[in-house]
Amino acid sequence: MDVFGVVIGAVVMVALGIGIGIAVDRFLLKRLGLNQLAQAREQAQRLLADAEKEIEQLRFERIEKVEADLKRREDALAEETAEARRALRRSKERLEQRQEKLNRRTQKINERENLLHKATDAIEALRKEAEQIRLRADLLHGKATALSEEARERYEDVVRREQQLKALEDRLEAERQELARMHEEQLRKLEQASGLSREEARQALLDQFIEEARLEAASQIKEIRDEARLRANREARKVILTAIQRTAASHAIENTVSVVNIQSDEMKGRIIGREGRNIRAFEAATGIEVIVDDTPEAVILSGFNPVRREIARIAMTRLIQDGRIHPARIEEIVEKTRAEIEEEIVETGERTVIDLNLHGLHPELIRFVGRMRYRTSYGQNLLAHSIETARIASLIAAELGLDAGLARRAGLLHDIGKVVEEEIESPHAIVGMELCRKYKEDPVVCNAVGAHHDEIEMTSLIAPVVQAADAISGARPGARREALEAYIKRLEKLEALAASFKGVERVFAIQAGREIRVLVNHDLVSDAQAEQLAVDISRKIQSEMQYPGQIKVTVIREVRSVSYAK
Repeated sequence: MDVFGVVIGAVVMVALGIGIGIAVDRFLLKRLGLNQLAQAREQAQRLLADAEKEIEQLRFERIEKVEADLKRREDALAEETAEARRALRRSKERLEQRQEKLNRRTQKINERENLLHKATDAIEALRKEAEQIRLRADLLHGKATALSEEARERYEDVVRREQQLKALEDRLEAERQELARMHEEQLRKLEQASGLSREEARQALLDQFIEEARLEAASQIKEIRDEARLRANREARKVILTAIQRTAASHAIENTVSVVNIQSDEMKGRIIGREGRNIRAFEAATGIEVIVDDTPEAVILSGFNPVRREIARIAMTRLIQDGRIHPARIEEIVEKTRAEIEEEIVETGERTVIDLNLHGLHPELIRFVGRMRYRTSYGQNLLAHSIETARIASLIAAELGLDAGLARRAGLLHDIGKVVEEEIESPHAIVGMELCRKYKEDPVVCNAVGAHHDEIEMTSLIAPVVQAADAISGARPGARREALEAYIKRLEKLEALAASFKGVERVFAIQAGREIRVLVNHDLVSDAQAEQLAVDISRKIQSEMQYPGQIKVTVIREVRSVSYAK
């Protein structure tokens, strides 16, 4: 009930009171007299005054209630306005992020178009080179034909010489007959002394001359054939070397250091943080050693794992641009960068498959192909080596009349067993073959992958083609460096050895393998056990590995307490 209703009710009550008062007056005048009438009037006045007070009190209460309601509505409206402003600000931030993502996608599309143009140019160059190789092969065939003609001419010359020798023998025979007539007595004596007739002696001499002529002719024919064969081998080697040199592309050898440029040396102090907490948090999150030295406007990131190093480089660049460098922010940026690198790995695999015109490849195999970009084999980038092997295998298969698509597919996947994340004791060729079988690849491709190092028997002509293409790609000058591969394997073994102990969460080899940092679970390993764990790891390294100098083992046990305010 509002104030006005209360007022109306009070007025009605007052009116009723007045009416009742008049009636009472009349009654009292009649019954009780003037005194009682006066008392009734006073009582009516008091009732009227009380009613007015009650009406005034109700009016003040209603006004206060309305003012309080208006205050609440004003507060709610202010809160809604603030929330709308915050929502607008978040929408603006999301729009800016989407715009930035769209710009990155546009840049990637441009890069893909550039790569497609480069791939088209490379394919055209390879076609021209194949045509030149084919022309050189025809030229070599012509030279071989010419050499055969030369050998035939020499053989005819030998035949002519034999005829000349025969004519000479005829002349000698005539002279011998003349001498026989002149020295008939001597011949008789010789016949008596030797016990042979003249015909027998003549035939023996003739046989001797003929045998000597045949031996001389055979020797000359052998020399001619050997010379022709030697020339043919030299020309064939020259053709193969030319093909290898023209097919070989320029590939950069992966190193173990990345450099991040900074605007000023003041940023180095923020990267290190108070008492080094920022740099320790960054190394613990990425597994990469951060070197902050006297190098002007540069920070060096060192690590043998190229994926970790790339994550660390991008994360460090973003932290420097953001300016907010503290442990929580470092962990957030590193995790976000790790997810983006995983997406980039998939995009690299898809781009490679599109460039090689391969279809129907399983998404997991595409992901493994993308991981090849961050892996080296004997110092040679594994993805570049696999692409080169695929193209060489395709060219060879096309020349032999085989399926160039299957050869290209097997060439791309032949070393995929090297990027499997799990530790497997089998050779990488067998691991790659099992992986291809798992994802329903063609049996010809599986056999070519498993047999390219002769671990299994070859069952198709594609297998030797892939093996030859792999050998050509790996054997060209400057393709591989054995020392770098051995170094990386030693660091991987060092990390795996330390990770085999109970309670170890992560292991990072830093300082070129001279130190390993072991992060343990604080719930499973106490402080005393951490000290003993460092001793046990160092003893196992001494007994199972060979290395120059010494290796420092650092065990880190960190306790974190987390709570949420609700």
